[in-house]
Amino acid sequence: MPYSVKEIFFTLQGEGANAGRAAVFCRFADCNLWTGREEDRSTAICRFRDTDFVGTTGEGGRKFSDAVALIGAIEALWPSEDRNRRFVVLTGGEPLLQVDEALIAQLHDRGFSIAVETNGTVAAPTGIDWICVSPKAGTKLTIRGGNELKLVFPQAGLDPAGFTALSFDNFYRQPMDGPQRLDNTARAIAYCQANPRWNLGIQTHKIVGIR
Repeated sequence: MPYSVKEIFFTLQGEGANAGRAAVFCRFADCNLWTGREEDRSTAICRFRDTDFVGTTGEGGRKFSDAVALIGAIEALWPSEDRNRRFVVLTGGEPLLQVDEALIAQLHDRGFSIAVETNGTVAAPTGIDWICVSPKAGTKLTIRGGNELKLVFPQAGLDPAGFTALSFDNFYRQPMDGPQRLDNTARAIAYCQANPRWNLGIQTHKIVGIR
């Protein structure tokens, strides 16, 4: 199947339990909660974003005809021949609108460990090594277990207590970026101190100035 990709780049993972790990990021275009266009924000289910997932015009982005073509572009960015540490993060937008078992199987064949960052509303194909779900207000989770649950704060109507019974290994409360970032961070810190089940989620890539 063809894939629409906004951008592909090599960096360090900036968030969650894999923070600091070298990774190729593959950002898929499109999302099922918002078109990403400003004129559609007021009617979107999710009205915030900190990445551009519209179109295929980013660095390394384009329409790929099949999994082989896409994996070739991902593999070309890995700087080492050491296949033991190859790591790709499939993100978006909503990557699970496009990620399929054929892509997963062939990435594994090339030695990549696969992480997905998803809003959790679309079922995941089998074989993904690391699943990070970031719930959005007004949606129903289809994925109810995985490696990380990342709850961006604040979101009206999302009570963290409603998620702790889910089958995730790690729970993160991540302050929303923007004009209220410092206040959001202080409140998230206070919540994690009062509720040790939760870890503070920090976007370290923004602090150190990488993508």
